[in-house]
Parts: sequence; C-alpha cells; structure tokens
Amino acid sequence: MILYSFLGFFESALAALTIVLGGIVEGYGYGLSLGTRWPYTHNILELAVRGDFEAIHRILATIVGLVSLFLLIFDFNMITIVGFISVVFTALLGLSTLYVLAGKLPSIFQGFHDIAAYTTFVVYFLLGLGFSSSKLLEFLINAIIPPHFLYFVLFIGGTVTGLRKMREKIGEVIIPENKIQWAWAIHGIAVVIFLISLILLKYWIPLILTIIEVVIGMLVYRSINKNPTKPGISVGLHQLISIIIVVSLILYTI
Repeated sequence: MILYSFLGFFESALAALTIVLGGIVEGYGYGLSLGTRWPYTHNILELAVRGDFEAIHRILATIVGLVSLFLLIFDFNMITIVGFISVVFTALLGLSTLYVLAGKLPSIFQGFHDIAAYTTFVVYFLLGLGFSSSKLLEFLINAIIPPHFLYFVLFIGGTVTGLRKMREKIGEVIIPENKIQWAWAIHGIAVVIFLISLILLKYWIPLILTIIEVVIGMLVYRSINKNPTKPGISVGLHQLISIIIVVSLILYTI
C-alpha cells in the first residue's frame, strides 16, 4: 500500500508538472512548435534537449501515461480505472487542442482538455491519500456544480485559450464585443461565483489562494494584450496556483 500511495503522489506530481508546462507552452509561444503531428516527431528528444517546451510537455505526458498503466495493472481498482481513463481522455483531447490552435476544431475541446488534465491530477492525488472511490466521486461532483463550481471555471478558462488560439489579444473588456471577450467575461463571472461559494463554505485558505489567482489572472490578461503570442511565465504561474487551489480544496474535504 505504501508503494502505491507513493506512486499516486508521484503520478499526481507528474500530472501537475505537465499542466504547468502546458501553461509555459502557451506563455512562450510553443503551442504549434511541432505542428499537429502527435504524439511524437522523429527528433522529439533532440528538440526537448534544445528547450522546446512542447516536446518536453509531450514526453512528460507519455511518462504520466506509462505510470498510469502500471498502476492500473498492479493496483486494479475504481480509482486507478478512473485515473487511466482520464489520462486517455487528456491525451486524446491534447491532440484535439492542436487542431483547435490550427483552427480546425472548436475551442471547447481546449476547455475539455483542461478538465481532463486536472481530473488526472486529482485522481492520483486522492490515490496517494488513500481515498475511497466514494470520496473521489464526492469531490468530482462538487467540482462540477456549486458549491465548488471549479470545473466550469477551468473549462471556460481553457475555452478562452482555444478561442484566441494562443495568438489573439483579448482586448479591453468593458462590454464584450466578440467570442473571446464573451468567454473571458463568463470566466470572470464563474470565478466570482467560485469566490462566493468559498466564503459561504468558510474555506478561508482556498479563498485567499483564489484571490491571489485572480490577481495573477489579471496579470495574464494584461500580458496577453501586450504580447498575445508570448505572454510569458504568468500563464504557467496561473496554472500552478490553480493546482495549489485544487490541493487545498481536497484537504478541506478530508
């Protein structure tokens, strides 16, 4: 059990790192650096060594998949089944996001990709904690609907990324004038609902972290408008704080 608990935490850490790297890929303009060829190119290791974050992102995602398969085979239970399924969906939706960026699929696929990626992180973190399947189901339900409303925030945030295809500005949002701005406005409304839910639940640490996240989100917004193709490290930091918020929510449910 100790080994599987360690592997659960290890897998969740790998999933978290993959999510943050996804933010860095967006932040430094590597989204289509390998085109829509997926998952590999013949020289992906060479590109990774040279510092292509998309190549590193794909290699790390492969390691996540291999560890997930190992856990499924040697610790077969409902949580490892859900974890493996979420890894598969994350991979397939990762391919879809390339076509979103290329303008061949609608932006919602980017939103679903973010949900799948965070589900992978959550499932294996809960496995590390030794959670039962019922606890996993309880958290996921709370993430979909209020009081947490977390998944909708993640979904709309990913949709904004898909709409701007990592190269368009959001623009000054006073009264939304296009799809990107409407998605950004809805994302903001979802965040407000999330903040209110945390206050009502008296989840003070997640609340403080979310306020920090809002500040970083505004920095991302300004960075995107200043340099839409390379908004910088703020995007990766935005993902990192989101992961910490998820961890704090999990710990509050124990």
